[in-house]
Amino acid sequence: MSSVSLMNPDDLGRRFLARLRPGRDGWLTAGVTFALVIVALGASALLLTMNGASPSASLSAIWDGSLANSTGWTATLLNAAPLLLVAVGAAICASAGTFNIGQEGQVLIGGLFGAWVGLRLALPGPMMVVAVMAAAAVGGGLWAGLSALMYRFRGVNVVVSTLLMTFLAIQLVTFAVSSPWLQESAQGSSGIADAQSNPLPASALLADFGEYPSLLVNAGLFIALIAAAGAALVLSRSRWGFRVRMVGLNPLAAKHTGVRVSVLGGFTLALSGAFAGLAGGLLLASPVSPNRLQAGLSDNVGWDGLLVALVARNRPLIAIPVAFGFAVLRAGGDFLSATGVPYFLVDIVKALLVLAFVAPPVLVSLFRGRRGATPSTPSPQPVVPTKKMEAAA
Repeated sequence: MSSVSLMNPDDLGRRFLARLRPGRDGWLTAGVTFALVIVALGASALLLTMNGASPSASLSAIWDGSLANSTGWTATLLNAAPLLLVAVGAAICASAGTFNIGQEGQVLIGGLFGAWVGLRLALPGPMMVVAVMAAAAVGGGLWAGLSALMYRFRGVNVVVSTLLMTFLAIQLVTFAVSSPWLQESAQGSSGIADAQSNPLPASALLADFGEYPSLLVNAGLFIALIAAAGAALVLSRSRWGFRVRMVGLNPLAAKHTGVRVSVLGGFTLALSGAFAGLAGGLLLASPVSPNRLQAGLSDNVGWDGLLVALVARNRPLIAIPVAFGFAVLRAGGDFLSATGVPYFLVDIVKALLVLAFVAPPVLVSLFRGRRGATPSTPSPQPVVPTKKMEAAA
């Protein structure tokens, strides 16, 4: 007979509720977050009023452009997919203690690689879509991998290098779509070529379900959701995910256990770039988009995806609703700007909301530190056994 006994369902329920029950700091953090969100919304309303816009009318415009009808839902879901992919990559990278802030450039390079493959190769059926998406992911990963190499061999700070590589990516894509031998579109009837690539063939576009302007769900949304679920599962349940989290929490301890910290950190940085590049592939191959490589292809998706990861506190599953919320602001903000309200006000609202969700844990820890500051005693250091100690034992 097995010695394992089944747990009482009542005990299971109590344990589940106990895990859901926040501690004292959890309630304090939730209260501070709620208060800061109210302050952020109030400040946003004040800014709208100062710029001659009605807060209620602006809120109604955001609703009409994002959730009021099938067209708005389509725009919101199309915005949510690339944001979620960028956020998932940023969460994986941050879990290893490496902070990638160059997603905007990695999205562009992913679009560049995807456009090159889509316009140069002639593959049958779905193989074309797979090739475009794979090329986009490889392009973003290679671009982020350059920052990993710069840190490994020259000691260049990752935050600085990934940020500066973004500006280089913008110039590189601008050069590509302005060069006839590279990616510039063919000359039209006017004899003038635009600074963009030719459109991708229909075989290179992602599948969709529905018909625009009615509700349309793109296959990219399912790719992003699967990526978020897979990343959450790998980080929490796999040996590799445990190593990633261990490197992020204590790289010295991870190194003593045999983890190659620099290799793992560089790999997660490249993986974050691959997710951003894949987001660029989604932007390029979405049926509603122009399907052309342009210098403005990323459209701040990299920056906003990074903000999604910050608000979600680098948790891939939490990033799903957060990405949807940011997609509502993006889709509704486009509709709001059409009414004459400057779009930068929408960016300010997003920034205020990000601060409202990111700042509370820091404020609570500072408050606890001031209230309970006591002279700290050095913690005992673990004893590492040596060969002499083992021989003596």
